[in-house]
Amino acid sequence: MTTPSTSARTGTHADMRRADGTAVRVLVVDDEASLAELLSMALRYEGWQVRSAGDGAAALRAAREFRPDAVILDVMLPDADGLSLLGSIRRELPDVPVLFLTAKDAVEDRIAGLTAGGDDYVTKPFSLEEVVARLRGLIRRSGAAQTRSESLLSVGDLTLDEDSHEVTRGGDSIHLTATEFELLRYLMRNPRRVLSKAQILDRVWSYDFGGQANVVELYISYLRRKIDAGRSPMIHTRRGAGYLIKPGE
Repeated sequence: MTTPSTSARTGTHADMRRADGTAVRVLVVDDEASLAELLSMALRYEGWQVRSAGDGAAALRAAREFRPDAVILDVMLPDADGLSLLGSIRRELPDVPVLFLTAKDAVEDRIAGLTAGGDDYVTKPFSLEEVVARLRGLIRRSGAAQTRSESLLSVGDLTLDEDSHEVTRGGDSIHLTATEFELLRYLMRNPRRVLSKAQILDRVWSYDFGGQANVVELYISYLRRKIDAGRSPMIHTRRGAGYLIKPGE
C-alpha cells in the first residue's frame, strides 16, 4: 500500500474542543499498525485524544470505554467486515460520525459504505491533511465539538492566545518569557500526551542540548511556579517518560 502523505502542517489550526472544554476523542480502527500509528500521531498533533484498535472486538471494547466523538474505520478487518462492525458501533454510539477508510475505490464500494451508515469515505492512499479536514467537518456537523478561535488554545481553565501571546488561568493573567511561552504552547497543543525531554528540546529549542537536557526540567519548574502555584496542578511528570499537561482536578 502506498504510504499516506506526511507533509508537515504549517501555521495555526482551529482549536476544536468538546462542549466541556476537554479534547475531542477519535477512535482509529485499522489492522495495519503502522498506518494506525501514523493517523494517531496526526490526530494527536491536533490536540485530540486518540485510541486505536486492530480488530472488530477491540474496536467495540474501545467504543464502550472510550466513547469517541468520531471513528475512523477500515472496511477490511481480520475478524470483521467494517460495514457490519459499523452497526455494532452505532448500537453503542447511535450518533457518532464514522469516516470509512479503505483501499477499495469502486463506486459500488463507496455507495455500500454510505448506505450502511458511514458519514464519509476516504480511499487509500490518502493525505493525512485530508483525513483531518474530513473529520473536523464531520465532528463539527455532529455538534460533538466546537471550533474556537484559530489562535486560542485551552486546557481546562488555562488559555493561551498564539497571536497576542496572552496567557490566563481562571481569568488571571500570567506573564511568561518567550521560551516559557513556547514550552507551554507545545504542551497545550498535546494535552494529556506525555512528551519526552528529547521531543521538547527538538520542538522548543530546535537543537540538541546534549548533556544539558536538564534545561527542560528547569523550564518546567518555571512554568509550574506560574501556572500551578496555589492551584490544582496541571503540569505533571511521568518519571522516566516525560511531561504532560491536563486540566486540574
